[in-house]
Amino acid sequence: MAVFVLDKQKQPLMPCSEKRARLLLQRGHAVVHKRYPLTLRLKDRIGGDTQPLRLGIDPGSKVTGLALMRESDGEQRHVLCLFELAHRGFQIRKALQQRAAFRRRRRSANLRYRAPRFNNRTKPKGWLAPSLQHRVDTVMAWVVRLRKLAPITALDQELVRFDTQKLENPEISGIEYQQGTLLGYEVREYLLEKWGRECAYCGDTETPLEIEHVVPRSRGGSNRVSNLTLSCHDCNTEKNRQSLADFFAASTGLRRRLKANGHTADARLDRVQRQLKQPLRDASAVNATRWALFNVLKATGLPVTVASGGRTKYNRQRLGIPKTHALDAACVGAFDTLNDWQVPTLTIKAMGRGSYQRTRLSKFGFPRGYLMRQKQVKGFQTGDMVKAIVPTGKKAGTHTGRVAVRKTGSFNIQTEQGAVQGISYKYCTVIQRGDGYGYHLTPTIHLIGGAEQAVA
Repeated sequence: MAVFVLDKQKQPLMPCSEKRARLLLQRGHAVVHKRYPLTLRLKDRIGGDTQPLRLGIDPGSKVTGLALMRESDGEQRHVLCLFELAHRGFQIRKALQQRAAFRRRRRSANLRYRAPRFNNRTKPKGWLAPSLQHRVDTVMAWVVRLRKLAPITALDQELVRFDTQKLENPEISGIEYQQGTLLGYEVREYLLEKWGRECAYCGDTETPLEIEHVVPRSRGGSNRVSNLTLSCHDCNTEKNRQSLADFFAASTGLRRRLKANGHTADARLDRVQRQLKQPLRDASAVNATRWALFNVLKATGLPVTVASGGRTKYNRQRLGIPKTHALDAACVGAFDTLNDWQVPTLTIKAMGRGSYQRTRLSKFGFPRGYLMRQKQVKGFQTGDMVKAIVPTGKKAGTHTGRVAVRKTGSFNIQTEQGAVQGISYKYCTVIQRGDGYGYHLTPTIHLIGGAEQAVA
C-alpha cells in the first residue's frame, strides 16, 4: 500500500512506496504526519512534479469502496491505495427510533392531550433522512481528506447499481445494447444481491449458481426479475416444472441438502416466499443517495465519470479480479487493464465521536446510570489511537489500538487481536487523536491458479 507524502507546507505530493518511506524516515528527511492512513511530511522540500490520480468510488449501503489509482496511456490503471468505508446508517436509524419512543412515553405520561402537529415540519428540497445523509457526508468527508493527501484530478462513481429500465424491458435501448458484452450482467448482479449469493432453495454457497424461474415458463411464468431467483444445478434440475410448494414438499434431494446446510424445508420455503416480495433495502438506500452524492462530488470542481454496476462487474470478471468493495471501486468506468491491485485494504469504520447523552436508560426509557461529565481522562479520550507498553504482569507487552477511557484511569484498548482491559494510563502514549473512525489493515484475497491466497 502506497504511503502519502506532503511537502514542507503540507501540500500533497505523489504517494511513495513503503520502502522509500522507510528510507526517508531513517535518513531524517521526513516525519510521520498521520498514522491512518500513513502520511509523511518532508522536512526540506516545497513543491514537486505530480501525476494525475483518479479516485474510484463504489457507493454501498453498509460499505463504500474507495480506490486511488494512477493512470497511464489513458487505458491503464495502477492501484495505489484501497479503502473500505463502513457506514453506521443503521445504527443512526435505530438510535433515532429509540429516542422517538422515549420522547413519546414522556409526553404521554405527562400530557393528557396534545394538539396534532403535522404541517409545521416542512423539509427543504433534497432532504434526506439522517441515516442516508450520513452516507453522503461520510463519503464526501473522505474525498476531501484524500484530496488533501494526494493530487487527485478526477473521480469515478458507480452511479446506478442496477439499470432498472433494462431489467423491466431489455429492448429499451435497442438491439445493439441488448446483445452487447453487458448482456445479462445487470440481471445476474441484481439477483446475486437480492438472494445473498446463495442457492435460494437449499442455501448452498459453495457451488455455481444458475438463474431459475420460480413459476416455470411452462406454467405461465414470465421473464420479469420478480419471477427470477438463483439456485444450484441440482435444485434447478429437480424443480423442473413443479410449483414452489410441491418442490419443497416432494423433493427428497432438496431435503437432504437442506439438512446438510442446517436448514428446514418449512423455514426455507417461508424465506423464499418472503424474499420474492421484499425489495432490496440496501439497494433502496443506495438509490436514494446516489444523486445526492453525485451532486456533492460535482461541486468539488473535479471531472466526475459515472458508470453502472453491470459495467463494474463486467470489468472485474474480464480481468479475473475477486469481488471486494474496494476492488469494485477500482473497476468503475471504462479502461483496459488494472495493475498492482494486490495491495492491502485499509478498513475505515465510522464510529462517531461519542454522545451528548450522559444518562444511561433502560429499555423502557428510565434512568439506570450516569456517565462522567467530561470526555477526557488524564489527557486521553475514547477513540484515540494509543500505544501501551506494559512492562510487567499478565498483560505485559505492547498493545496498539483504539482506547476506551474510564474515570479511574484504567483503560480498555481494542487491538487487532481483541480487547485488552485494565491498562493504566501511565503506560499509554497517543499516536493519533480520535477522528470518529476506527482503522484496520486487511490483506487482499486474490486467485492464483484457482486457489485463494492472502497478500499481507
